Amino acid sequence: METLVELINQQIGNEVYARYVVIGLVAAAALAFGLSLTVLVNGLAAPFRHRVRALTGHPDAKGHSGDSRSKVLSSLDPLTKHLLPGKDWDKNKLHAQLVHAGFRAPNAMSSLYALKVLLAISLLLIAWLATSFNPKLTSDKVLMICAGAAYMGYILPNMVLDHLANRRKRAIRNAFPDALDLLVVCVESGLGLTAALQRVGQELEVSHPELSEELHLVNVEIRAGVNRIEALKGMAHRTGVEDIRGLVALLDQSVRFGSSIADTLRVYSEEFRDKRMQAAEEQAAKIGTKMIFPLTFCIWPGFFVVAVGPAILKVLEVFGR
Repeated sequence: METLVELINQQIGNEVYARYVVIGLVAAAALAFGLSLTVLVNGLAAPFRHRVRALTGHPDAKGHSGDSRSKVLSSLDPLTKHLLPGKDWDKNKLHAQLVHAGFRAPNAMSSLYALKVLLAISLLLIAWLATSFNPKLTSDKVLMICAGAAYMGYILPNMVLDHLANRRKRAIRNAFPDALDLLVVCVESGLGLTAALQRVGQELEVSHPELSEELHLVNVEIRAGVNRIEALKGMAHRTGVEDIRGLVALLDQSVRFGSSIADTLRVYSEEFRDKRMQAAEEQAAKIGTKMIFPLTFCIWPGFFVVAVGPAILKVLEVFGR
């Protein structure tokens, strides 16, 4: 142990920090050993679990091999349960982001925090290995770089999650006008709302797979006995798109008062089309203001050089004589 401390002290130049590094390495080795042992035990017990699930008719018995959750992430559940948010509103917010991004598994939140821990530890070790070979860096700078790398690894999954959630909501929002027009055509042709939702989901499988998946999930819930409006409200909650929430509220009101669903869908389609036109006009009206900056910083300097440049050259020539 003392030899290792001396070797690290030669690289860092501080005996106290060298002992801290040794303690960190020992803790990381103990954590890696525990994770490896857990994965090994789970792997040995996996055939028995598969057999029990097959005999008891567990729904995951057939598709367990294709589970996207890693064994390493699942082995970190005892550690990540202490890192989960303690407040209910924070848990609900994080769970809503996971659902909006398309991650609906019950253990998605634990997997997210396990990924945060693994990424923070990995970037910490990479930063330490990268800075330990640079003798110009002091120990304080090395600690700051390692702390910054660990913090970046901890917040990076949240940034990626926000990006995925926004991208999925944007894709669903862009697909909603086409789905609404197809839904109006199907309902006016004589299909019921449930059959129309199923047909629209089938038609959008290639062009808009995100919205098609949500519509298929609504159909599955309706077949399982869930109320039609409640299933649509669940889709609005999963997608997080305000336009779908407005459509569900309008359909709920139409069912309560007994009005025609076809007329309701056509009216909402016309209003939504007007809303899209107003949004496009708003974006077009903002172009004039946004063009000021490229005109000022890109076109105006070139125009100034062309218009005033020859005069400046002649003045310099006169003063040079």
